[in-house]
Amino acid sequence: MNQRFRRILVIQTAFIGDVILTLPLVQVLKRNFEDAEIDVVATPGAAGLFTNHPAITRVIPYDKRGVDSGIGGFLRLRQRISGTAYELAIVPHRSVRSAFLAFTSGIKRRIGFNNSAGRLLFTDIVRYRTEKHEIERNLSLLDALSVGGSNRELPSLYPGDDDKRTIDRLLKDSDLNQSRQLVSIAPGTIWNTKRWLKERFAEVARQLAKEGHSLVLIGSEADRALCDEIRKLANDRHILNTAGSLTLLQSAELIRRSTVIISNDSAPMHIGVAVRTPVVAIFGATVPSFGFSPYGDRDVVVETLGLSCRPCSIHGGHVCPIKTFVCMRDIEVDRVLATVRAQLEHPARGH
Repeated sequence: MNQRFRRILVIQTAFIGDVILTLPLVQVLKRNFEDAEIDVVATPGAAGLFTNHPAITRVIPYDKRGVDSGIGGFLRLRQRISGTAYELAIVPHRSVRSAFLAFTSGIKRRIGFNNSAGRLLFTDIVRYRTEKHEIERNLSLLDALSVGGSNRELPSLYPGDDDKRTIDRLLKDSDLNQSRQLVSIAPGTIWNTKRWLKERFAEVARQLAKEGHSLVLIGSEADRALCDEIRKLANDRHILNTAGSLTLLQSAELIRRSTVIISNDSAPMHIGVAVRTPVVAIFGATVPSFGFSPYGDRDVVVETLGLSCRPCSIHGGHVCPIKTFVCMRDIEVDRVLATVRAQLEHPARGH
């Protein structure tokens, strides 16, 4: 390879799930440029995902909606980046701010997508192929460098020893029977129309606990009340609510130890892929053809097909536009249970 880069910057300040879907790009990039330092600009909420990752040298937090919002925060970040002498910037994030950051920081080579709001600021523009999965779309940015991988590339997360000890203590101190198969449930999402009904999550948890499985509820602090309510509705001591009490990598370690994770179309399903735990993903307002479905070989999407109103938007929304919420209401408990039981009966290797 005649191209040599000593310092590479990847800019991805989108949601946590989007950040996980950028990891295959970083991993393949590192394999092709083994001697390069690869830094990542990400939001503080997502920065913890990169801890211990062997492909990443350092993470540069950018709190674009908090302390770094506004021109002052942007200029401070630009000054930091300008002083590092990056030779290459890869920008999967499609905002004009991300493109402008790479451009004004003096990075000579800048690769991004043709549907980026700042595409005119890139030196290399790659077509964003809507028919591909987001992982494959991100990897296509490496086509501009004539490198890449022909094999399927999954994201990887690396919980550390402290994360593992935290989960050891959590499980030991809980009422969960550690000889049972562990099932993770992630019922939260910031978009209401992407959230399956809480009563049905609770019934799935109750039935699985009754069948001899241990259940953990996964989520952020914002999901704690929802998870408390689901646990109360399910009414079984073999269900543990961890929402808001774990870091991202600690949650990843708990999901890694699970035989299966049940999730809405949200970040935990991508975490499941990144720790190789089979995912049962429940899709409502959104559809897998957007390219953000779980990417593992054993992963399954449960959805309502044949609705003229679906999808209603790229992210879903806070209220069903036609006031029926039929995309989620038509997904019954028995259907999700059957899908989960199939995973539990034939667990993936290592689970």
